[in-house]
Amino acid sequence: MTTYHAHGKILLTGEYLVLHGAVALALPTKLGQSLKVEPMAASRHCERVIASGAKQSEAIQPDPIQPDPIKWSAYHPTGLWLSALFTPHSSLLTPHFSLLTSTDPAKASKLSQILQAVHTLNPHALQPGLHFETHLEFNPSWGLGSSSTLISNLAQWADINPYELLRMTLGGSGYDIACATASSPIYYQLQQDRPTVTPASFNPPFIDHLFFVYQGKKQHSSEEVKAFNQHWTETDFITEMQTVSELSLALPTITYFEDFCTLLQVHEDILARCLGREPIQRQFPDFNGTLKSLGAWGGDFLLAATEIPYEEVAKYFENKGLTTIFKYQDLIL
Repeated sequence: MTTYHAHGKILLTGEYLVLHGAVALALPTKLGQSLKVEPMAASRHCERVIASGAKQSEAIQPDPIQPDPIKWSAYHPTGLWLSALFTPHSSLLTPHFSLLTSTDPAKASKLSQILQAVHTLNPHALQPGLHFETHLEFNPSWGLGSSSTLISNLAQWADINPYELLRMTLGGSGYDIACATASSPIYYQLQQDRPTVTPASFNPPFIDHLFFVYQGKKQHSSEEVKAFNQHWTETDFITEMQTVSELSLALPTITYFEDFCTLLQVHEDILARCLGREPIQRQFPDFNGTLKSLGAWGGDFLLAATEIPYEEVAKYFENKGLTTIFKYQDLIL
């Protein structure tokens, strides 16, 4: 049995523009995902997972001509959220993993594509009869990286390049892949489509004034990025990209809370113009502090920078219907 672990992520600066070469400041989270891989039980009787999610199960007799299936069990903090069985086909010309049964066929189909990419990058990694078990340490709707931590863990297990696996499957800038194995904040930049990762000494003296608030809606980053790229040209946001890169590099050097909040506001205004959307602050005009959008705008987490105590921050957002709130030091490595 082998076990692997990857950290979740928060993109503090550079959202959207990081895809086109802007420097981003990214934060690995204490919460992440683990992966355990081991051979299945010796018995060739496999439990059929009922696609409806019902608790009943029945044993099936596998075809002796077919290889043992690959079993997948995925858990999050409240229990099992995906179970699937795949039949591996051994053809080197057309590697394929047929879905036998699953509690969520749509998610399992995407997982099958990821397994196929793993096989393409390392044909010796995936063997019949393996059981993959994942444990997500956060709610998958939070947008902290349920997919990126999976990609990272599979790449560690299969000894393949995680950025290449990401490119072949989910796409994206790759900052979340960098966070998965980082132990502290990082600068991330794509230079000629190649990732550059540098440690960032981000440990502000006002860390007690920073909070992360889940907005109650998971954003689909791939869809947001696709919509942004449809309107993107290389000459559109040259000045904005340069300013955002400068802000990313400057934030870790700030020692005064007021200056930090000013830079957050500048960054928020720049992205609002690029995206044609309102800054998040306008949704909470009576909040005593500075708010910044994080990741894909319109959902996931926001950053609240304020000098009011945690209890008052929690009470304010709970009154707005937002109940998932983290202190910076409780979430970030």
